[in-house]
Amino acid sequence: MNFTAKDVQALREQTGCGMMDCKKALTECDGDMDKATDYLREKGLAAAVKKSTRIAAEGVIDCYIENGKGVIIEVNAETDFVAKNEKFQTFVRNCAVTAVKNQAKSVEELKTLPIEGDKGTVEEALKDKIFTIGENMNIRRFELVEGKVYSYIHGGGKIGVMTVLDTDLAESDELAAIGKGISMQIAAMNPQYLCPDCIPADVVEKEKAIIIAQIKNDPKNASKPDAIIEKMVGGKLVKYYEGVCLTHQAYFLDPDGASVSKFLENESKKLGGKIAIKSYVRFERGEGLEKRNDNFAEEIAKMTAGK
Repeated sequence: MNFTAKDVQALREQTGCGMMDCKKALTECDGDMDKATDYLREKGLAAAVKKSTRIAAEGVIDCYIENGKGVIIEVNAETDFVAKNEKFQTFVRNCAVTAVKNQAKSVEELKTLPIEGDKGTVEEALKDKIFTIGENMNIRRFELVEGKVYSYIHGGGKIGVMTVLDTDLAESDELAAIGKGISMQIAAMNPQYLCPDCIPADVVEKEKAIIIAQIKNDPKNASKPDAIIEKMVGGKLVKYYEGVCLTHQAYFLDPDGASVSKFLENESKKLGGKIAIKSYVRFERGEGLEKRNDNFAEEIAKMTAGK
């Protein structure tokens, strides 16, 4: 045997693999540490492919802004435990920085780029994390934005928001507080649209039809003229906008309960310039993905079967 127990321990620390795997790798490679590392990586890549069929719906959402350019990114893992892992979070941040610096157009392009803060490409770094941490991981999506960009991350990466303000004001603490506050509003209230004009016409028409049916199904409204019903529809549409449009929602940080648009109007007067919302992006971790469902009793039964 051309290696010692210390060599096995050193290889384990270097690769994060189990002791028996490291011992086998050194045996296969006649004690050569570099070859043993390559051997384990090759095995690790094969294991990563096998892990890729497992559901990864946990993970984190991160936001990164540099020189007026920002990115919001979601990277998934299988468990919340790994999502809290410092190495995993560093990898997510490195992916975000890489996307911004290179203005990547897609996840596929991002994976081919040299990763910031690490070695190799993003895809190689991803496979390395799968290999060393032992869970399936996936760079699911990201979106780039540009301008006066502000962000907010909620729940340790459960929800992320990036807001772009339309303003002629110079950067300041006051403007940053407004940007963050609006981002927090979006995170909490999850508006479907920025403003009523942003709602597709067919969606509005469908909502109108539902409202009219509700009104006419009420016996108290049976004899009311169409003009009155039309006014009732208008009033109910305003309530609808307050629920689905960011500008019409009550701003949660305003003590008087003013709408977001009214709050921005007041802040514009106070700071002496234009402040409006140009756009926003909201990601919620795992939205639309199948969730992992662990049945521990079933797993234990399988492990003990035949004993």
